[in-house]
Amino acid sequence: MSEAGTNDVDSDDPETTTINVRVTERQLEEIDAVWKEEGYTSRSEFLRHAIRDATEHPGASRGMLVSIAAEEYAMRKGEHDSVSREDVLEMIDDGE
Repeated sequence: MSEAGTNDVDSDDPETTTINVRVTERQLEEIDAVWKEEGYTSRSEFLRHAIRDATEHPGASRGMLVSIAAEEYAMRKGEHDSVSREDVLEMIDDGE
C-alpha cells in the first residue's frame, strides 16, 4: 500500500533498506492518524522513529508509557503535582 500521497524523502538514501510489514486495517488507520497528527512527513518517517525508540530505549515499557500518560492526564486535570526530572529518572531506574 502506498503512503496516502506522501513523498518519502529518504527513499533514495543508500543507508536505508526497504522492508515489508503486514498490519491489520485498523492498525494502519491508527498509524495514519498518529503520523499525521504528530506532524511526521510520512508513514515511513513515523515508523522509523517508532522502531528507533523501541530499539534504543527498550526499557521504556508499554506499562511505563501508560503510567506517564496517566500522570500527565491527572496533572492537567489538577489532580497531581508535576513530577521533577529526578523523580522521573528514579522511576526509570526502578523500572516503574
